Amino acid sequence: STSNNPMNTGTTTQHQQAQAFVDNFNESYAAKHEAFENQFWGTKMALKGTNESPYSTDLLSQTKKEMEDFLSDADVLVKAKKFCDEIQKQDTDSDTVTDTTVTDTDLWKVLNVIIRTCQCNEFPTPEAKSIREQTNAFEGKLEKDRNEMKLGYTNSKGEFITASSVGLRTTMRTSLEESERQSAYDGLRSIGDFVCDHPQGFLEVVKLRNALAKKLGFGDYYDYTVQNAEGFSKAQLFEILDGLEEGTRPLMVKARQELQERHGPSVLQPWNTGYMMAGSVVKKMDPYFPFSKAVENYMRSYAAMKISYAGATMTLDLLDRQNKYSNGFCHWPKPAWTKPDGTWVPSITNFTSLADPSAVGSGLTALNTLMHEAGHAAHFANIRQPSPLFSQERAPTSVAYAENQSMFLDSLVGDAAWRAKYARDVVNDQPIPFDIIEEEIRSTHPFKVFQLRAMLAVSYFEKALYELPDEKVTPDNVKALADEIELKIQGGLSGRPLLSVPHLVSDEASCYYQGYTLAEMSVHQTREYFMETDGYIVDNPNVGPTLAKSYWNCGNSRPFLEIVKELTGKELAGKAWIDALEEDLEEHIGKEKKEYEDMIEKCRAAAAGDGDGAKEEEDDLDLQMTVKFVDGDEIISDSSKLGLLGACREFEKFVADRVSVAAAN
Repeated sequence: STSNNPMNTGTTTQHQQAQAFVDNFNESYAAKHEAFENQFWGTKMALKGTNESPYSTDLLSQTKKEMEDFLSDADVLVKAKKFCDEIQKQDTDSDTVTDTTVTDTDLWKVLNVIIRTCQCNEFPTPEAKSIREQTNAFEGKLEKDRNEMKLGYTNSKGEFITASSVGLRTTMRTSLEESERQSAYDGLRSIGDFVCDHPQGFLEVVKLRNALAKKLGFGDYYDYTVQNAEGFSKAQLFEILDGLEEGTRPLMVKARQELQERHGPSVLQPWNTGYMMAGSVVKKMDPYFPFSKAVENYMRSYAAMKISYAGATMTLDLLDRQNKYSNGFCHWPKPAWTKPDGTWVPSITNFTSLADPSAVGSGLTALNTLMHEAGHAAHFANIRQPSPLFSQERAPTSVAYAENQSMFLDSLVGDAAWRAKYARDVVNDQPIPFDIIEEEIRSTHPFKVFQLRAMLAVSYFEKALYELPDEKVTPDNVKALADEIELKIQGGLSGRPLLSVPHLVSDEASCYYQGYTLAEMSVHQTREYFMETDGYIVDNPNVGPTLAKSYWNCGNSRPFLEIVKELTGKELAGKAWIDALEEDLEEHIGKEKKEYEDMIEKCRAAAAGDGDGAKEEEDDLDLQMTVKFVDGDEIISDSSKLGLLGACREFEKFVADRVSVAAAN
């Protein structure tokens, strides 16, 4: 008789069976991924939905469960491993010598990524699966209630002003009145009270996450998350972070002393630090970073670096509003991938920020968010692999790998060369004077270590939190722990209280922050590489193609540490970052001034070159993508109808109208 087992059939049939399995998996996963991401976007953006496309936290939990059930299906994992073993055995047993082994093929790669991904989502017992489902339900309810929480501050007239967490941080950075800054800080602190005191809230989620991790054989949830995402243990991670913490502690102590000497002891109050560090320079910079031009400037900057979005469609919801999720993010309902017949599936991207166009500093904040989230979008749009699993942002995709791309690109906004070209006063069309840039450098460069310490604080807090025994996970203990970590790592209470950081609550972003720290290490290493090879980064046409080839195309098929070493020629380390923090202030200003003057000269030469350079630049702006600007359920503009710059103009008009209405009220 003939066996029905595909492993007993001929090689061709075996490959056909394996390919059919892979094809079916890819299509099924893509559909479930898209259903979940649509709910993620709809609930986070507080969209109304329709009868055909409703949005709810129940549907979010349901679609997430369906996607996770699919990825945790033991039968799928068994089949993938079986096909993989047979293909590898065939390669070993083959008498035929070829340049390409079977394990180099797309089929092998996809089977391998299915195994890696399913292992990250493995819930081997009904009890483990039940814990996961209960956690999802609690998280969904908590996030919805957190989004609907009434936040704000009391102004100097005694009026309560509604503001999101981003709005509160802007008030702390820009308000002239200390009472307003302190009230905004108290508003941020209230988030910690809300999530900790919430019934079936954050503390229950922490206990459930730990229970799941322990069922799966890990010490705690942090260890589980790090091993899935980065491929190494929590202990190994904190060897790296401890080295960075110890190496920069003297810089932090010195910076806090210098800050106090400059501004007096009140500067160390968490609601004063950011404001006093920036001083009046934030307001001086504001005209050169108009919110209305933020999107166009990001697009022009990316286009000059020859960054392409490979046919992607991007939906941008950039303005703050009530009930909207309180953090910028970029997600992909449709990951980019290449089908077996060579058909390219371009990505579909949703990306959001929380801009208040009328607030001082909103243009610069929006620009930083755009450059960051658009970096994620460019990265994931350019992953060219034979399965959507290579281009989805969850484990086994490294957090550090994902954040490296976006943080490298948003770092450009701080460069004097970038500002010389793109930071312009829209009224007089003049570049930002270097005097203002120098003032900002003098007020911030000695204190850049604070950003590093703030990143570390989140990781050290989550480490300590998930190491607490369940009986110690109480509102008072967790709030005290957050303050204790801020004092230990940041030297004092933080202007961004740890319990206000939205990543802590959100499933896909919890135990995530170490990714920013590892990524920042690689950002400095990557910047160093471009400066050594090309001498410049801003508007460098080699940047886009180099990033695509070295960092983007591979997706999660290669380890993060490996690709950083391959491009930069060095193991990932904190040296380049610490060198930047330790750079002498006057030397740093001298370098930035030269780069500023060089870019001003380049711009003059380009303008004088053929008289209509501006028109050419407009005609040549092609990022190979379609952009839709939305505000919740309202579609503002669509580049498929108006072109990229036309869509930007419509968005500018929408923003101007909104600012006028706000001013009139």
